[in-house]
Amino acid sequence: MKPQPLIAVKDVAASSRWYQKLLGCTSGHGGDEYEQLFDPATAEMILQLHRWGAHDHPNLGDPDFAPHGYGVLLWFHTDNLDGVIKRAKSLKVEIIDERRFNANAGHHECWLRDIDGYVVVIAG
Repeated sequence: MKPQPLIAVKDVAASSRWYQKLLGCTSGHGGDEYEQLFDPATAEMILQLHRWGAHDHPNLGDPDFAPHGYGVLLWFHTDNLDGVIKRAKSLKVEIIDERRFNANAGHHECWLRDIDGYVVVIAG
């Protein structure tokens, strides 16, 4: 079994470009309502994007109903943490927690916010 997280976003194309630049992933679907993003090294889907209210899916209808991603962290592990952080800074994203060592997990990580307000953690 493999996780395939899906998040609701305001602008699928803009979010797709943002994640592709940040993570170095590729588009596998494209479109205004739905997108699949893939790791080019493994060809595995790593994230799905869905436009708010595009279809009658439960929990994706009203973006003002609740805070986006409350209680959810989009967590990505990379072998190139410094490269991803450099790309994040070029995107001028909000950095919540700069690169630091997490002794409990035994790795370095950086916490940031995407263009829809979701918390994204890059670890490596």
